[in-house]
Amino acid sequence: MGKNTMMKRSIRMHAEMTGNQAFLNLIPLLQEDVGLIFTKGDLKQVNEEVAKYKVGAPALVGLVAPIDVVVPPGNTGLDPSQTSFSQALLVRSVVLSVYDNGSVFSPVVLNLTENDLIEKFGTGVSMVTALSLAISYPTLAAAPHMFANGYKNVLAVAAAPAEEERKPEPEEESDDDMGFSLFDYFYLY
Repeated sequence: MGKNTMMKRSIRMHAEMTGNQAFLNLIPLLQEDVGLIFTKGDLKQVNEEVAKYKVGAPALVGLVAPIDVVVPPGNTGLDPSQTSFSQALLVRSVVLSVYDNGSVFSPVVLNLTENDLIEKFGTGVSMVTALSLAISYPTLAAAPHMFANGYKNVLAVAAAPAEEERKPEPEEESDDDMGFSLFDYFYLY
């Protein structure tokens, strides 16, 4: 059995023994070169510690580098026959996913700070509030704004001057009184 097969078997056995089926979400992620790190510590600190030991991956045919690569001209010091041997010894270290309580996240979450989370939460709340106000659907986030808008409407009605009764305006003399009209021409036969 390969190492992925052993890890999958271990996860299944752990889920069976503990009754925690959430660990089974890891099994589809165990493909190619994968290592699991279990911690109860701060994810950012763990990520920084792992990054200390990160080594560059060997260049392989068909792969695209995530950063610009500059190879200065010169002798590598290796015989062409040694190149494949050194590439075989290097192990890629890439964080592909983060698992927490049955959920799998992108590795971007390792670098999030508390301020980032507060900002993203605030953005979400403001979007919910805007949507609720736009469709006139009351939510806890939109309620203060709805009350304020209602209060403004009540004040506007109360502060508006009472409509005065209009006096009928005197009627102007019509052209009929003079015996001719501008439109008589169209009615002549």
